[in-house]
Amino acid sequence: MHHHNLMKLKILMRRKAVGVYSSGDDRSVTGINGSILGPTFQDLATNVNSNISSLSVIFVGRALGYMCGSLIGGFLLDCMNQFLLLGLSMWVVTVSTYLIPFCKTAVLLIVMMSAIAVLFGVLDTGGKVLILALWGDKSPCHLQALHFSFAMGAFLAPLLAKLALGPTVSADNHTETDFLPAALNASSAVASVSLLAPPHDMNLLWAYASLGTYILVVSLLFFALFCMKSSRQGKSTASAQQSRRAQYHKALLCLLFLFSFFYIGALVTYTSYLFSFATTHVGMEEGEAAGLNSIFWGTLAACSGLAMLFAACLSPATMIVLSNIGSLASCLFLVLFHRSPLCFWIATSVYGASMATAFPSAFSWMQEYTTITGKSAAFIMIGATLGPMAIPALTGVLQGQYPDLPVVVYACFGSAIFTAVLFPMMFKVATLPLRKGNRKG
Repeated sequence: MHHHNLMKLKILMRRKAVGVYSSGDDRSVTGINGSILGPTFQDLATNVNSNISSLSVIFVGRALGYMCGSLIGGFLLDCMNQFLLLGLSMWVVTVSTYLIPFCKTAVLLIVMMSAIAVLFGVLDTGGKVLILALWGDKSPCHLQALHFSFAMGAFLAPLLAKLALGPTVSADNHTETDFLPAALNASSAVASVSLLAPPHDMNLLWAYASLGTYILVVSLLFFALFCMKSSRQGKSTASAQQSRRAQYHKALLCLLFLFSFFYIGALVTYTSYLFSFATTHVGMEEGEAAGLNSIFWGTLAACSGLAMLFAACLSPATMIVLSNIGSLASCLFLVLFHRSPLCFWIATSVYGASMATAFPSAFSWMQEYTTITGKSAAFIMIGATLGPMAIPALTGVLQGQYPDLPVVVYACFGSAIFTAVLFPMMFKVATLPLRKGNRKG
């Protein structure tokens, strides 16, 4: 009875904690802390006497930081207590989140955001490894819950941030064009001496303070689990599964690396260029184009929630196949009818629904054939980070060279083809040892 109650407590804590595991660049799937940057970006730029264009390097720093964090986390997860690692990471994120509104220089703000991204890489990798270690073959529902929490966090954080910020008015009642030059001239001497100072807009402080408090509470839950010695169950489960190793374990990891590369890369590419593509190629109004982003993320979040139920009756392989079919069909529909606004709405909805389950299902499916350690998860997550860096950049270059072609749609369709081809290859490699064993028997 005590063991049953402890497992229920673990599930409750995990679901509460996963809302803050995120890369912060909409992969993603992304969580509450990462997505709050969007609605507060202008306020942060004003706070450091800068502008948005000069702070855009934040996104590059966060992507590189997340990749480094995934790699670091993969090694740390295999040599220290997982609950302690996640609790410490979230505690540091808490402190950094509290300090963000006090940053008065652009360099310090970029460094702070990049450092948080490193910890997000640790948290994202650690969350998946911890779920696989605790539940093993019964982890699909919990992995789907993890990604549903990502989607809900990314959906709610901008709304909560704007409620906290309200109408943004600087303390000196200047407009942005008047305030920035004046601040640069009047406070340049102070800024050169003081790196940290209270923000001009106290609403910005309350927005990040409330978020930091939430993360602090979740970090305390992980410390409580560590003190309860509950990680022994996860370690024993993980050690018991060490013997489960596919004959071509490294080849399987490389295929899943490529699968993550194209899958997450296509997701970020489509959401990044969806608004501009809808206005320039489809001829939609800006309001309609903004609605496309909402319908995409809305269907993705809804299907992520339904996937928690489907995972109880459908195998991870089945969910991956269904996801690949939906992605191929919707992308082909976009290629053929990308000029039609109605078809674009339908295809975007189907595409968002199709992209909801494949990535978490891939982790669950692979756990059936081989053990995913911290290093293995880190390797896979690096692929999920490089894809959103490479594919959108290449798409942007090609779209600029061929402005009349729907390069964005072609890139997503090509990625859907790659993921659809990669999974049968993964299945073939994973089942080779089983077939050899059956022949011997």
